[in-house]
Amino acid sequence: MDTTNAEASPTCIRRARPNDAKGIETLYGELVGSTHVRVLPERIAELENDTKTALLVLEHEGALHATALLIFCSDVMYGAQPFAVVENIVVSAALRGRGLGTALLQRIEGECIARDCSKIMLLSAIERSEAHRFFERCGFSGSRKKGFVKYRREFRTTSNPVTSSAQ
Repeated sequence: MDTTNAEASPTCIRRARPNDAKGIETLYGELVGSTHVRVLPERIAELENDTKTALLVLEHEGALHATALLIFCSDVMYGAQPFAVVENIVVSAALRGRGLGTALLQRIEGECIARDCSKIMLLSAIERSEAHRFFERCGFSGSRKKGFVKYRREFRTTSNPVTSSAQ
């Protein structure tokens, strides 16, 4: 389902396809400032029919200019109501401030409403104050909860893993 009618507008939001890999890789490179990012077409193909994950792209005038990964998480707190996590949201620097990010987040919110999500969560790097202001303008609050991240390089193994047992 596209957010916009391709005939009426040069902008369309859709699920990523394998041939979008290079465009997404370029956007991710902008986001993290690294040339080590690798987006695999076969991984995108795996996500195409995933009902709990949507890799979205925003195509404007024939080129990819934004992307976001939307994950629906099962929860038990509110019956069967899921919550959503948005990750790796990026709009190309050349087109920021033109409403493309807002359109992408509106599409995400629409998907979450359709699935009856209890909330949408996202993390943003602490130094990205411009992005934080954008998220707040879109209705996200940065003051209600505090996010924590542990990257793979920080994982540690333990010689005595905790096991659960009935007591």
